[in-house]
Amino acid sequence: MTTDIRDICDIRLVVLDMAGTTVADGGLVERAFAAAAAELGVEPGSAEHAGHLAYVRATMGESKISVFRHLFGDEQRAQRANTAFEKAYGDLVGAGLVAPVPGAREAIGELTGSGRTVVLTTGFARVTQDAILDALGWRDLAARTLCPADAGGRGRPYPDMVLEAFVRTKAAEDVRQVAVVGDTSYDVLSGVRAGAGLVAGVRTGAHGDEEFRAAGATHVLDSVADLPALLSGAR
Repeated sequence: MTTDIRDICDIRLVVLDMAGTTVADGGLVERAFAAAAAELGVEPGSAEHAGHLAYVRATMGESKISVFRHLFGDEQRAQRANTAFEKAYGDLVGAGLVAPVPGAREAIGELTGSGRTVVLTTGFARVTQDAILDALGWRDLAARTLCPADAGGRGRPYPDMVLEAFVRTKAAEDVRQVAVVGDTSYDVLSGVRAGAGLVAGVRTGAHGDEEFRAAGATHVLDSVADLPALLSGAR
């Protein structure tokens, strides 16, 4: 899939992932997963724990409750794991263990300054998303922030959050005027499924070039900091 330079310059809505794309969390997802696994009695060092962790890594970007439903089966156990995960992640965020990806805040400012609308999305629950936004002082940085619950409960790889951003902001007339950027193949797949005109993977998080291309990325960038130049036609 390729994107013409004229289409790139006509991007009006930019949907950006948070952890791994605009936010550096230093592997906090895995640390919070350990708390969730402990809540469900999964012993660290066991084959079950290793298998679960491998699945968490493979599905980075997906809605966390969906991940726990897959791992723990019934809804009650999945909800217990998710609650433990969100609390642990929130505690780590509260301890100051998140920071912006270098250049991310400036890139969002450039995109907004160029007349584009920016929406930040996540696979976390709203309480965790808000904790990250508060920790970074980002409450007013983007036009909107969305989590799976804001889009009817389905997170990535479904296109729902991208389409929700399109509908709520009314910033674009056509989905081809939407750019979707993230650090996982699930971010890319959600953008492709939404029909976005530009879908880029960034090398600052969970996945790499091979996964991005396999999922249908139109572009691969070193960082979200490179996005304004791409959209201006400068690279």
